[in-house]
Amino acid sequence: MGDVIGPVILGIIISILGISNMKGNISSLHWYHRQRVSPDDVMPFGKRVGLGTLIIGIAIIVFGLFSLITYLTEIEVYTIIGAALLIPAVIVGLGLSLYAIIKYNKGLF
Repeated sequence: MGDVIGPVILGIIISILGISNMKGNISSLHWYHRQRVSPDDVMPFGKRVGLGTLIIGIAIIVFGLFSLITYLTEIEVYTIIGAALLIPAVIVGLGLSLYAIIKYNKGLF
């Protein structure tokens, strides 16, 4: 059962951070990702990074729910389906976040 609860809790925490970023609170990001963002760009930067983070968080929650279905039915295909949804969502979420960091910081570092 811990295999189910852990991902769901982690996904909820990551989703909350994403929503916080989307509202313009980028304090959860590392200082070097915040320092080069102009005050006018904080909101669009936060929305893009937050959207990427939210996508990852929701995907982790969905994976946890598929793990729950696997736990209840003992049919392993649900874990495979959850992983098949999780991997592309993490790639898309990271892509959105990296795009925003590169665009508004003028590079990764």
